[in-house]
Amino acid sequence: MAYKINSDCLACGVCQVECLNKAISEGDNAYTIDPEKCTECVGFRESARCAELCPVGAPIPDPEVKENHKQLMNKWKKLHPGTK
Repeated sequence: MAYKINSDCLACGVCQVECLNKAISEGDNAYTIDPEKCTECVGFRESARCAELCPVGAPIPDPEVKENHKQLMNKWKKLHPGTK
């Protein structure tokens, strides 16, 4: 399941810096997450770093984009070809 950023976002940018898939970008008043690039940090870390570091808990699982671990890993491999 990809993450999304809710309206609590302070636009501090800590999530964008931590996203190794470059799935997070700055929007008009808050940051947004591209569900095509979000792997919940699968492939890099044990858990979603954006959610761990956000001071207000704005990154939350997106119930509209449900994926299992295998699907997230396959997405990560497509985003990072040549890695294992």
